[in-house]
Formats: sequence, C-alpha cells, structure tokens
Amino acid sequence: MSARDRILAKLRAGQPAQPLPAPVLGEHFGPRAGTDSPAQRLARFRAGIESFHAEVHITSEAGWPELLASLCADKKIATLLYGADTHAGRRIADAPFAGTTPRAWAGPVEGLKADLFHRIDAGFTQTRGAIAETGTLIVWPSEAEPRTLSLVPPIHFALLDARHIHPTFFDAIHAENWPAGMPTNALLISGPSKTADIQQTLAYGAHGPKELIVLVINAEGEPQ
Repeated sequence: MSARDRILAKLRAGQPAQPLPAPVLGEHFGPRAGTDSPAQRLARFRAGIESFHAEVHITSEAGWPELLASLCADKKIATLLYGADTHAGRRIADAPFAGTTPRAWAGPVEGLKADLFHRIDAGFTQTRGAIAETGTLIVWPSEAEPRTLSLVPPIHFALLDARHIHPTFFDAIHAENWPAGMPTNALLISGPSKTADIQQTLAYGAHGPKELIVLVINAEGEPQ
C-alpha cells in the first residue's frame, strides 16, 4: 500500500467532524451581536475597511451613479466594466459619465482576458452586504456580475447598502440564510489586494485591485 493509499484509508476510516448546532453558535455570538444601531455598524465597518486602505464614500440611492461618475473623472478612469443585467448596471447605463466609457460585461471571460488585464481601468460590482466587526464586504458573484469584475481591474468600485451591514460574520450567515444556497465563490473583501513577504512586510496593490472604493447607500443620514 502506498503512502497515498494509507493516508486516504485513514481519512475514510475517521469519523466526520460534527458541526456545532445553531443554538450553541447563537449562544456564543448572540451576546456580542445585535446590540448596536445601524449608524454604529456603519461607523465600525467604515473604520475597519478604511484601516485596510479602502476608500469609503457615503451617498444616497438617488445620488450614487453621479458620485460614481465624478470619482471616475477624478481618477481619470477611461473604461469602467460593469454588469449590465443588474439593477445597479441599469442605473450606470443612464448616468452622465464624462471622460469615462462604461462598458457592459459581455462574457465569457475567455474572450475578455486581454481587455481585463490590459485595457480595463476599473470594475464595478454590487455587494450582498458587509460585516461591521471586521470591516469586510460580502460580494456574491453571479453570471451577470462575475468575480473577475472585483478581482482583476486595478480599481474596484463596490456598491453597499448600509441596511445590509451585519454585526458579525455569524450574523450575516444566519440573517441571510446562506445554507439555503451559495454561489461557487462568495468573496469577503477587506481592502485592496495585499501580500506579505517572508519578513512579514505588508504591501498593498501587489496583485489584483490596487484601490478599493466603496459607495455606501445610507438611507438614515445625509451623504458625507
């Protein structure tokens, strides 16, 4: 019997790990979650993700497309790639961009690799929500908005509704019933790309997006 066969035999013979039941997890996380207000969750999320070099702008449901266009102009973005077959994508298609060409995603990705890596300046995605505790965005890729929009272009614009900021990761999974169905990849993003070498020197923008810009729709307060 080879070493590989011995390892596989041990794994097959072992008892599968039993996950903790939901009541036990709820008892563990419950006292720390759900006690802060939406404004406090937004503040915690913003402080967390900005500490990881992300840029956050508070806006409104009516005003975010104009803000996006303005930020693209400020950053001299020539081409913005977005998913057209989404609610946000339809808003982008009607927004007045000056100096920036919004380009609708039209997969498959194999036919867009050259553009994605060499000609697209920024990608735009919606988000499913966020986690206040860690300053993390939850991005739910789909056929209309594939993960490459957030992982490849040098700049990633993410649209977040402040009402979907959860206190903890556990709260996000529980409140949105993740076990009922998940995409192939659920992305948790806490800033632009980063890496650390063997000396533990953290570097930002080493691969993937060098900038993460979050537009937060805040229905409870004025844009800041």
